Formats: sequence, structure tokens, C-alpha cells
Amino acid sequence: MKRIISLALAVFLGGAVVQSLLPWWSLPVFAALLGLWFKVGPMRALLGGLLGGALLWGGYAAVLNTQNDGLLSERIGLLLGGASGLVLILLTAFIGGLFAGLGALTGSLAVRQQ
Repeated sequence: MKRIISLALAVFLGGAVVQSLLPWWSLPVFAALLGLWFKVGPMRALLGGLLGGALLWGGYAAVLNTQNDGLLSERIGLLLGGASGLVLILLTAFIGGLFAGLGALTGSLAVRQQ
């Protein structure tokens, strides 16, 4: 459990730095490198990456949503069939978690192949 939280924290903090400098797809690449470095099992890597990526993307989406009083998420929600701002934030968190989790899983499985 401790290694999952450590990996999630590393994905969250390091991913925030990496994504401020590089494009959106840098998160799974960074998570894969962390999966290589932490040498955790595949399931733990997936959970740690999922948690860290979801917190990073979901938290950032929530901050942006509060900064513009939900105006953008309301308009995007109308385009997507009337989804609320909270649903869009949760969807963003899920996608970010999925990207980071699969990246960390890839890194973890690459360690096992060596």
C-alpha cells in the first residue's frame, strides 16, 4: 500500500511539473518511467498511476472550473448532451487516471521482461 501511495504521489507531483513543460501525452510516458524506477508489480503500478493521474487531471479541471465559475464546463456539457460540470470533471479525472495508470503498467511490465 505504501508503494502505491508513493507512486501516486510521484505521478501527481512529477506529472504536474512535466505537463507544465510538455504536451498532454507526456503524462503516460512519465508514468511509464516511474513504473520502471519504482519496480512495483503490475497491479500496484496500475493503481498508483490511476490514482496519481486522476488526482492530477481531475484536480486541475476542478481548479479551472472554479476559476471561470463553471461557464466553460456548462457550455461543453451542453454540447455533450447536457452533462454537468461535475460529470465533466470526473470524466477528465478518469481519462487522466487511465492514461497514467496504463503508462505505469507499461513501465512495470517492461521491468519484468528484462
